[in-house]
Amino acid sequence: MIRHRNYYAMAAVVDRMPNSFVGPEDTLLLYLPLAHNYGRLIHLQARYVGYTLALCSDPLRVGEALTAVRPTTFPSVPRVYEKVHTAVVSGLDDASGPKRAVGRWALRVGREVSRRRQSGEPIPRGLALRHRLADRLVYSKVKARLGGRLRLANSGGAPLSREVMELFAAFDLPIYEGYGLTECTTAASVNRPDAYRFGTVGKPLPGVEVRLAEDGELELRSETVFAGYLKDPEATREVLRDDGWLRTGDIAEIDEDGFITITDRKKDILVTAGGKNVAPQNLENELKASRYVSQAIVLGDRRPYVAALLTLDRDEIAKWRADGGEDEAALVQGIVDEVNQHRSRYEQIKRFEVLPRDFSAEAGEITPTLKVRRGVVQEHFAEAIERLYVNP
Repeated sequence: MIRHRNYYAMAAVVDRMPNSFVGPEDTLLLYLPLAHNYGRLIHLQARYVGYTLALCSDPLRVGEALTAVRPTTFPSVPRVYEKVHTAVVSGLDDASGPKRAVGRWALRVGREVSRRRQSGEPIPRGLALRHRLADRLVYSKVKARLGGRLRLANSGGAPLSREVMELFAAFDLPIYEGYGLTECTTAASVNRPDAYRFGTVGKPLPGVEVRLAEDGELELRSETVFAGYLKDPEATREVLRDDGWLRTGDIAEIDEDGFITITDRKKDILVTAGGKNVAPQNLENELKASRYVSQAIVLGDRRPYVAALLTLDRDEIAKWRADGGEDEAALVQGIVDEVNQHRSRYEQIKRFEVLPRDFSAEAGEITPTLKVRRGVVQEHFAEAIERLYVNP
């Protein structure tokens, strides 16, 4: 039950945000469903702030809509950014000669500028000149994929991998990742132009109090916290304390500067048969950072070891085969080995299976906001999962 005053408080938070965040001069492209809490907020906030709102009803046509609308602001879930990341990495890897050298040089320049901006260091004149040149030669082409005017990109709804964020920032397109849940009327924290840190979901929004419970669960309190679950007082008591603190169900860390890092969903943490806790989303993000991996689900709850279901980006696999690639299993094994490299033995992915297709909305395996429904996927691919744990 979300009250009118909850939504008003959520929309009005922009009054206490930096002027560079969002304003009446902005054009925003919205493809998220209006029944989704994030989409509903954007829809209401357009009236409060006065920005121009363009609607796209089909998530699969977002690329086309971006170039047509040319938004200045774009709220999205990670899947869209992951697709652009794959295309950019593929383009850099496939380039040859001078074009490849220029791309690598531009990436180094961008990463140095991004590093200095994050740490608050000045940008020397020579570096600024190189950055402008790199923008003209390389960054502008990446920006054109997103309409050419984008100045503020938001990501929420699921974790975005650090590798994706770093690449976008290097191309002068920082993605400001945020965090929230329906029970607090969408958002609780966000990175912003004046305060952002890779790998975190930013600092709490104005008016939001945060703290960690003894087990590391993030709790928050604000005017945006909901009234409870309709006709379900027992479920309400499980998440909403009498003093107004909301149990989010997410395990988090808060650093000395107030930046919040979400380590995993409390209910999604895998507990292996050996009693070890494993956060699957971290592994999944690293797997999806590969240009060849489309989707990933990490398994292992009450199982003897961690395993994974993977789907591959068939366009990238086709390019790889055209360049002489033959052993697909060895290619994927190399990706998994790289993810495993710096992890404890109990966290390492021991076995994997490549599925014949991507997870789909038609099969109920992903939500309208492109998040994977783990339970549905595990039900649909139960036989593949059992194979991962037979004759280990």
